Amino acid sequence: MNFNALFLAFACTLAACSGGTALTTVAPSASSFAPGPCPSTPDDIPELKTARCGRLTVPEDRHRPNGRKITLAVAIVPAKSPSGKSDPIVWLAGGPGDDAIIEIPLAMAGKLNANRDVIFMSQRGTYTAAPKLTCDSVDRWAAETLNMPYDAPATGNAYAAATLECRRELAALTVDLGAYNSLESADDLEDLRVALHVAKWNIYGISYGTDLALTYMRRHPGGIRSVGIDGIFPPSLAGGAAAWASAAEGINAVFKACHAQSPCRQRYGDIAATWRHLVIGYEASPKTFQVEVPGHRGRVNVMISGGMLVQWAVSPGTHIAGKMPASIDALARGDAGPIASTWAAPKLNPAGIGVLGNGLFYGVSCGEWVPYETEKDVVEAGQRAFPMFTLSIWKNAPNLPFMRQNCRVWNVPSVSPEVRAVTRSKIPTLVMSAQYDAQTAASFGSYVARTLRNATVVTFPNVAHVAFASPSAAANACAQAIVRSFFDVLNRVNTGCIGKIPPTKFEITPPH
Repeated sequence: MNFNALFLAFACTLAACSGGTALTTVAPSASSFAPGPCPSTPDDIPELKTARCGRLTVPEDRHRPNGRKITLAVAIVPAKSPSGKSDPIVWLAGGPGDDAIIEIPLAMAGKLNANRDVIFMSQRGTYTAAPKLTCDSVDRWAAETLNMPYDAPATGNAYAAATLECRRELAALTVDLGAYNSLESADDLEDLRVALHVAKWNIYGISYGTDLALTYMRRHPGGIRSVGIDGIFPPSLAGGAAAWASAAEGINAVFKACHAQSPCRQRYGDIAATWRHLVIGYEASPKTFQVEVPGHRGRVNVMISGGMLVQWAVSPGTHIAGKMPASIDALARGDAGPIASTWAAPKLNPAGIGVLGNGLFYGVSCGEWVPYETEKDVVEAGQRAFPMFTLSIWKNAPNLPFMRQNCRVWNVPSVSPEVRAVTRSKIPTLVMSAQYDAQTAASFGSYVARTLRNATVVTFPNVAHVAFASPSAAANACAQAIVRSFFDVLNRVNTGCIGKIPPTKFEITPPH
C-alpha cells in the first residue's frame, strides 16, 4: 500500500487536493485518524525521523460512542525495499502496558520492515497515548521494598498503597479506568485498519501482545492475512495459575539443561535441589545482604526470601540461564552478590520509572485475569508447580504478586467473559515459544495451536521469554529469519535453523 499517498489524502480537504482530485466524503465515525508529528519517546528512536505518524481518535468506552475520546499514537516505519509488499505488519507490544512505539528498535533489530511497512500503535493508556496512564508511585514500589521480604504482608500493603495512589492520580485523567482492556484495544486495532484503508494486514505480537492478537483474531478476523505470536499467554488461561505453570516449566528446563551437560552437572550437582533448599530456608528466615549494583552508587541492602528467589529464577534467572546455576551455587556458599545484584539492578534503574502504562496493566489484570480465577486456583497451581514450598509463596504467582489485594484497590468491573474465549481460526499463524520461558510456558504454544487450524508451531531451544529478542545471537537470527520468511510464504516457512541453535554455555566457577 502506498501510505504516502494515503497520508496526502488525509491532509487534503474533502473538496479537493492541490491537483484538483476530488475525494469521496466519508460518513462520520466514532473513530478517526489524522496525520501529525511523531510522538516523543523516553529514548531517541532514529526510525521515527523517517516514519509517517499520526493519531487515532477512538471512544474511551465504545458503549458510549458519543462520550469521551482518547487518542493513540501511530507510527509507520516504511519498508526498506522499494518494491515492498502491499500488506503491512502490525506490531503488538507486551506488558500489558508496554508501548509499541517504544519497541520500534526491537522490531527493527529483526529487520521486520525488510519488504513491508511496519505499523506501531500505542495501546490505550500507554506512554505515547493520551491520556498516558503511567504512575511513578507503582514503578518505585519494587525499589522501595528491596529490603523487605518479597511476599510478606507489609510488602503487599506497600504495593496496595502505591496502587491506590496511582488510581487516585489516574482517575483525574480519565472517566473510566475499566475501559482499558483487551476488547477495547482489539477494537482500536480494527478502527486503525479501517481508517488507513488497509484491506488485509499481518499481526505480530509478543508476550501480552499475543493475548491481544488472539483476541483480535476472534473479534475481527476479516482484515487479517496472517498472525505471528511469540511468548504466548492465552486469554483463556491468563492469570496467576498460568504464571505458576510457566514458572515451573521454564525454571526446570534450565535445571535439566545443566544436568544434561557433564561439566555443569559435575560442578553443581543437583542444582534444582539446591535452589529448592534455598527457597525453603530463606522463606523461613529471610536475610539482608549488602551488595554492589552496576550503575548505582554505594552498596544496596537487598533482602533475600524464598518468594524472591522464585521470582528471581523466573526473571532475570531464565534470561541469563548460562549464569543461573553458578549464581545459585554462590548463594548456597554464602555469596549473595550474583543474585542480589541482578535482582536489584532493574528496580533501581531510573529509566524504568514512568514508562509502563499502569492503567492498562491493572485494567487487563484486574478486569480479565483476577476475576476469572480464585485465590484457591492460584494456590493449587503453585502447589502443583512446587509442592515443597509454602502457602506464603504459592499465594503470590510470579509476575503477579499481591494482585487480588491490588485489584480490590483498583476496583474496576470484570470484563465480559468473552475476553476468556478460546480462539478458533483458519488464519495462517506462526506460533513461537521458547524452551526456558518461565513467563509464558512453551507448552502454551501447542495449547493454542489445537484450535488454530492453519498453524506452524516452533519451539526455540535454550532461550527464555520472547525468542525474537533473546540474548542468544544464533537464536535471535533464527527467530527473526523465520518471522520474516513466514510473512512471505506463510506455513511453507523453513524452520531448519532451529536445529542449529547452540546449547547453553553454562558458567563453570571454580569449586570451593
